[in-house]
Amino acid sequence: MKKIDVGSRVAYSVKFLKSTGMSHTDAARARGIVREIQPLGSLLLARIDWDRDMPERVNVSNLAIVGANSQFCNC
Repeated sequence: MKKIDVGSRVAYSVKFLKSTGMSHTDAARARGIVREIQPLGSLLLARIDWDRDMPERVNVSNLAIVGANSQFCNC
């Protein structure tokens, strides 16, 4: 699994989208750039500049690096 850092191009992970029933929604097509990562207790929250209207802060574990990898796509 690729590590998500500031500057990474990300999307919601396939696992997260399936678990929330959002596999075929606008959230599945959203892409963004991580601008900041902040700890919040045991979580890491990423502040993301999305290419569409999405929540600005997202748990890093619900994200995937955009590209050919098992977290991003079933490829």
